[in-house]
Amino acid sequence: MLLAVNAGSNTVTSFRVEGRKLTDRKVVGSGGEFPASVAVYGNVAYVMNAGGEGSIQGFKITGRGLKPLTGSHRSLGLDNENIPLFSSSPGEVEFTPDGRNLVVTTKSNNTVEVFPMRRNGLPAVAEPVINNSAGGVPFAISFDRTGKRMLVAEAEKSTVTTYKVRRDGRLKVVQEPLANGQETLCWLERAGDYFYGGNTGNSVVTGYRMDRDGRLSLTNEVGIATPPSANSQGVIDLAVTADEKFVYVQNAVSGTVDGFRVEANGSLTKVTTAEGLPAFAESGMEGIVAV
Repeated sequence: MLLAVNAGSNTVTSFRVEGRKLTDRKVVGSGGEFPASVAVYGNVAYVMNAGGEGSIQGFKITGRGLKPLTGSHRSLGLDNENIPLFSSSPGEVEFTPDGRNLVVTTKSNNTVEVFPMRRNGLPAVAEPVINNSAGGVPFAISFDRTGKRMLVAEAEKSTVTTYKVRRDGRLKVVQEPLANGQETLCWLERAGDYFYGGNTGNSVVTGYRMDRDGRLSLTNEVGIATPPSANSQGVIDLAVTADEKFVYVQNAVSGTVDGFRVEANGSLTKVTTAEGLPAFAESGMEGIVAV
């Protein structure tokens, strides 16, 4: 199944994936304004609504699409317009790999908010556990191979902070913000022991390496994993294949998607470019997933 949030209509769409075709489209309300991210653990999905006060809303994933989970809705306590500014919209929602916590980054509040979860898929708290972000403008969330460390990309100074998520929702900083020297780091994805971050400000991809002790470092001194291209402008999202051998980069301004092979040293080698996709100015192409 593929889930997609529809910010313009405050809905969530589910599709059944059959080979290269999407079928059995079903649409439900998102439970809030301007849904911008979705996270899945087992047969439970949570949507992050970015507009207004912001919220999370849970759904049961069934053979007939998504069914709202009674008692799952929680406010994020924000003060946005119903269509929020990109800079004030919360960044992403993700489950920890063990499913015990649901994490939301809020860009304008500079917080990482955590909802400890019950086994029945409902939040165990009425309000999130609010943690101050170690870096400015926390955005994307990723986890290491073991699932014990959480990495948060921070757009203000293009940094990545490594945390441990405690069971009670409090965060412990494991490694202070690591700068990559680029501009406006937004998205972060893992491929094995490597991580790749999309720097929207200057349209380059940064590579990171995590050692056996969980220490994060850049794969090279300049913080660029692959040479930038004039046909690859507006890096807006990244996706990694299930076998962790390929990284796909969505370039919203150019209307292209670049495919890269992950090399043994963490560098990226371009193997394909899909062209002719809707450019950002035309339709707002945003979001990519790889299977």
